[in-house]
Amino acid sequence: MSRIPSIVAIILLFIAQACGQKTGGSNTPLIVKDKLTTPEFNADSAYSYVETQVNFGPRVPNSPAHLACADYLAAKLSSFGAEVIVQEAEVRAFDGTRLNIRNIIGQFQPGKNDRIMLYAHWDSRPFADYDSNPAKRDTPIDGANDGASGVAVLLEIARHLSENPTYPAIDIIFFDAEDYGQPDHKSLPFQPDTWCLGSQYWGKHPHKSNYYARYGILLDMVGAKDALFFQEQFSLQIAPKLVDQIWRIAGEIGYGSKFIFEEGGMITDDHVYVYRHRQIPSVNIIQYDPSSNTSFGSYWHTHKDTMENIDRATLKAVGQTVLETIYREQ
Repeated sequence: MSRIPSIVAIILLFIAQACGQKTGGSNTPLIVKDKLTTPEFNADSAYSYVETQVNFGPRVPNSPAHLACADYLAAKLSSFGAEVIVQEAEVRAFDGTRLNIRNIIGQFQPGKNDRIMLYAHWDSRPFADYDSNPAKRDTPIDGANDGASGVAVLLEIARHLSENPTYPAIDIIFFDAEDYGQPDHKSLPFQPDTWCLGSQYWGKHPHKSNYYARYGILLDMVGAKDALFFQEQFSLQIAPKLVDQIWRIAGEIGYGSKFIFEEGGMITDDHVYVYRHRQIPSVNIIQYDPSSNTSFGSYWHTHKDTMENIDRATLKAVGQTVLETIYREQ
């Protein structure tokens, strides 16, 4: 992911809205269903899922570690009762490299039309743009927080969905090649849309024809010690009510110190393309550090993005908040 100027996001928002919106409205009486009990998010379980991914090595497209981790993620979702689709494609990176990517989709209650999508990117950055050692900047990073943490939280959520189904059905999607954008440590002419290659492909070629969901929640960098989650600006533009709902729920269940009711940065991330191509409003829950030069912490896109930065308390705060959000839905 990367930061983008506000004017770019405003243009994207206008284009997406102009392309079409879901219309509706019905006089059908609202049926109030029984309140569901929200399962307990297990932070130890989520932590182990982060560790397992990191142990494969950097999950960079076209690498053996990437293939092995893809197989693991698909098998794990299947073991939790999901109907799994692995969407394979070839995309071009900013430098023309052909990338063999895999978007991994786990569908729960696939027969239902009323759906929510939860998603994260599972690849890791092929460069360490901001590493303090220039000699290491062209080598891939572990991506414990940036990549593995969001996937781990969603795997732990998936573990509950078969035994404790929600009213709207859930799709969990692990997007590939999110982090293959132009490296910042090289003086390259700007190219648009070099990030989020997996979600761009999926947006144009969804796993199900005319796919739509009520909304989406994107998890990105959700495992670091002392991480804070401000309200990301593009999310506020396309899904302001959902942002407010999630942050209020976090406060109600004891995580208000993590979910800050203040505006954060404007981030190029998978939610931008999910909205651009599918018009699905999404919220990006992403670590934001206004005191950092990068806005994402000192270890972001460096070789310090390792297990030492992963904190069970942060995984718990995010995971329990998302669980509470989806289990409250009617």
